[in-house]
Amino acid sequence: SIQDKNALHLYSVNGKYLGSETLKEEVSDMCVTGEYIVMGSLQGFLSIRDLYSLSLSISPLAMRLPIHCISVTKECSHILVGLEDGKLIIVGVGKPAEV
Repeated sequence: SIQDKNALHLYSVNGKYLGSETLKEEVSDMCVTGEYIVMGSLQGFLSIRDLYSLSLSISPLAMRLPIHCISVTKECSHILVGLEDGKLIIVGVGKPAEV
């Protein structure tokens, strides 16, 4: 965060700059799983971005409270979101019929 601007930068394994994306929220936790980056913000938004293009895969989900931690299950079927008030929110991943 530089002068109230947040950005996500992408580099290759060899350190080559691949791109960046400006963020509106302040990231509190993130998790890379498969081809996606799952991020939580202090403004209470859960975002899922494509790992290679950094573009949003879905519109951010509002949790209404600051997100403190994020984890993705081993099977990538659920996202576990820890909120500031101590609640654990479980978000199903996939099509509604699969969830």
